[in-house]
Amino acid sequence: MAEATFVDIGGRQLRLTNLDKVLYPETGTTKAEVIDYYARIAPVMVPHVADRPLTLRRWPNGVEADAFFEKNCPKHAPDWMPRHDGPGDVRSCSFDEPAALAWAGNQAALEIHATMSRASALDEPITLVLDLDPGPPADALTCARVALLIRDVLDHLDLVAVPKTSGSKGLQLYVPLNGGADFESTSSFALALGQLLERQHPDLVLTDMTRALRPGKVLVDWSQNSFHKTTIAPYSLRGRARPTVSTPVGWDELEAASSLADLTFETADVLARVEDHGDLFADVLELRQTVPARQG
Repeated sequence: MAEATFVDIGGRQLRLTNLDKVLYPETGTTKAEVIDYYARIAPVMVPHVADRPLTLRRWPNGVEADAFFEKNCPKHAPDWMPRHDGPGDVRSCSFDEPAALAWAGNQAALEIHATMSRASALDEPITLVLDLDPGPPADALTCARVALLIRDVLDHLDLVAVPKTSGSKGLQLYVPLNGGADFESTSSFALALGQLLERQHPDLVLTDMTRALRPGKVLVDWSQNSFHKTTIAPYSLRGRARPTVSTPVGWDELEAASSLADLTFETADVLARVEDHGDLFADVLELRQTVPARQG
């Protein structure tokens, strides 16, 4: 049986195992370092995953081995961890306190994906998301260009969007709502917005998910605005070669970005950014907005 270490986080005692296991071989990042990151980022991350049905993606043997998604909260999860009826026939965890994030790290649940709605009101999205997915040779810099075009359209509608990196290849824009929305309105608005950009910039933007059409363009994935979908949570690690993080960024950073390094952040970078700037994603939880009603 693996030797265990017991720690207290916020009054919760956690049993941690295999702390020396390397989860990111390229950087030598261990499970202990993953747990430490999630414990330290918790003050800004917990508000974005609390009361949300979550899907976990786990890499028990590190990112060079197989991974699996876990939609149902596992039976061995702590008794104090909330369970919620999520989309479909699932019973999901939510992470309402720092110890829950540390527990996830101990499960090698590197990625934490959240619904657009709270468990207490599953059919009412609190935010709209536009997932910008580049088809090579397009990349995150191309996504930044598209994000700025979307921002200009939203400005005309008096809507504010908050950007973050996906931690993988692209970017995501969140339009805070926080009251009165439904998935039909957010999905139809996201599609209409993507189609508008597609008509204006046909060589750059598309909304059709057919892979053969995607090289060199940025897919505005509007379909994430669905009752049953989850999206990578802000501040979540990604299961890539290096411990990259889905990181909130400022519009000034997107405007100034000149290399992929400008839009790539690992755990130490993110902790330093939060120390300097706080939660750049806070507006997603606080700002109340309404998307225009569909015409016709």
